[in-house]
Amino acid sequence: MNAVVCYAVTLADLRAHRFDVRCHLADAPADLVLSLPGWIRGSYLVRDFAKHVLALRAERDGIAQTIERLDKNRFRVPGRGALTLHYGVNAFDESVRKAFLDTRRGFFNGSSLFYCPAGYERARFELTIERPLDPLCHDWKLATTLTAEDVDADGFGRYSAPDYETLIDNPVEIAPFQRYDFDVDGIPHALVLSGRVELDAARVTGDLQKICHVEREMFGQQPARGPGLDSYLFLTNVVSSGYGGLEHRSCTALICSRGDFPRPGKSELSREYRTFLGLCSHEYFHLWNVKRITAAAFAESDLQREAYTRDLWHYEGTTSYYDDLFLLRAAIIDAPVYLDLVAEQATRLQRAPARLTQTLEDASFETWIKYYQPDENSINASTNYYVKGALVSLCLDLKLRLESSVTLDDVMRTLWQRYGAQDIGVPENGLADTAEQLSGLALRPFFDLALRSTDELPLAELLAEFGVTATLRAATSPIDDGGRTASRAHGVWAGLRLRPGDTSIAAVISDGPAMQAGLAAGDQLVAIDGLRVSAQNWTRRLDLIDAGREVRVDFFRGEELLSTTLTLLPAPLDTWTLTLADVDGERLARRQAWLGV
Repeated sequence: MNAVVCYAVTLADLRAHRFDVRCHLADAPADLVLSLPGWIRGSYLVRDFAKHVLALRAERDGIAQTIERLDKNRFRVPGRGALTLHYGVNAFDESVRKAFLDTRRGFFNGSSLFYCPAGYERARFELTIERPLDPLCHDWKLATTLTAEDVDADGFGRYSAPDYETLIDNPVEIAPFQRYDFDVDGIPHALVLSGRVELDAARVTGDLQKICHVEREMFGQQPARGPGLDSYLFLTNVVSSGYGGLEHRSCTALICSRGDFPRPGKSELSREYRTFLGLCSHEYFHLWNVKRITAAAFAESDLQREAYTRDLWHYEGTTSYYDDLFLLRAAIIDAPVYLDLVAEQATRLQRAPARLTQTLEDASFETWIKYYQPDENSINASTNYYVKGALVSLCLDLKLRLESSVTLDDVMRTLWQRYGAQDIGVPENGLADTAEQLSGLALRPFFDLALRSTDELPLAELLAEFGVTATLRAATSPIDDGGRTASRAHGVWAGLRLRPGDTSIAAVISDGPAMQAGLAAGDQLVAIDGLRVSAQNWTRRLDLIDAGREVRVDFFRGEELLSTTLTLLPAPLDTWTLTLADVDGERLARRQAWLGV
């Protein structure tokens, strides 16, 4: 279609967090239907962006038109001829998924702002983003990977997209940000930081350059500059405490903590900085795995309703396997540190009772109702396909290396050549089928166990063949799992998790001591064994109690003060350690090919 859909966005009211949007079609067909997506690619939850739309109205030649609502995301405008829409969008979601506007910054994904006229999916779209007039915005700039047509030195002006999908897959950051440009294999890249932060920018961009290079090297420097990838942006919102990212075809939107970055003059690799680099590595790998190597169900979706696949373990889990591995390949971390990171993943899985109740395929399929909507029972009922998917991908890579002449790298390159580079959606079970074809191995039993059963993974056995000793032991110190404190200390286990900084229970582990005692999520612990408890002294209180001893626990449930008897158990074997073994011969050769040591 040669028609042009023209959008204009203004930062209408920073204090009311409102964007104003205008859409114009010069010659709209009769009874035109327009729709807003229900979800955004890469985040598998129906979010109903239309709920944030304000004061929608339509006019033709200045005359107000009737709007006929068809459902929550769609409406029809009767008549034909030139059509203009006006509406506002409430933008107060500081995540990477929607839109945000306040007196410090603005950000939006196109899926939150732009309706698509039916039949115009492949039309040309033009977007004008007007410079904000508010005095608070005097030093604001704009960053996006949309094609610039006529913009000023700060990036405000007119952009274009060859189709609707491109329009909504290029988020926009507007703020007095810091921008640090660097080059990767001849392709311009930039780190864009919104928020107050002091960092060693040369070190950060240098490390990002290394990571991006080794990822591109794995895929033969594809996609190349030109039709494939003209530039890439790390659009990063720096906050006091945060973590997350969302992939796009030529950029990523990130949120991170202010303390994640190395300060000038500091040479050590902190855990926080390593985590940030792992996040960047993860989202950059999505350039291939998800954005180009993508499930057919996702590629074919119109974003109006759920798109189901049993392969999210591949798209997110395999990416999670590679994100830290690329830190090793880029020589940012060494092999012992990498193995520590794998051990952390294995420990997270081991401590999740859901691994024994929900298969990885089911976790992938049910993400629409479970993963993005966790509750107090998620630890018992919902398997994390990022974590288990990463470990399954690790096991698959080791099995391929052990029993064939191919690796998971070869599988991913083949998926790129067959599907990603051809812009073809990957059929269900695509990674598993490709691995079997390339290796010549009968891998069905492995995938039946890893994806379609709740049996334990053969992690220790496979690692042993690569000169890595995997040991499962009981934890002897408090555990921090995603910000939630698991209650154990010095060999005893209560079977519950507290909310951060509080003594209220966040979750109770199935069949653990707390559940047997009748404790439940939401209960506020007051005392144990006659001594008052706080978030700070909880583990110290447990230190005073021997496993097997019955103690009284006092707690509030709502307004009622209750008590129960709790019997602590010995801490279970749920903490993995991975160490390099003293090996030679084939085991050493295999380990060197995998880890370089």
